[in-house]
Amino acid sequence: MDRTDATRADVDVDDLLKVILGLAVVWLLVEILGAVLDITFAIVDAISPLIVVAIVVLIALRLTDRI
Repeated sequence: MDRTDATRADVDVDDLLKVILGLAVVWLLVEILGAVLDITFAIVDAISPLIVVAIVVLIALRLTDRI
């Protein structure tokens, strides 16, 4: 087996730092996306009872000829 100067383990420090930086950016984006989705689902969960109340009020107003 003849070894050459370039082996698999020959990686520059700059390349390793770029890979680590890329992984950190992906991790942060996933965390931010998770937080945004949590907030969105919380808002949707809070809005659904309000929509039901609005529908009930509109039906009550219609039945009492207020609309």
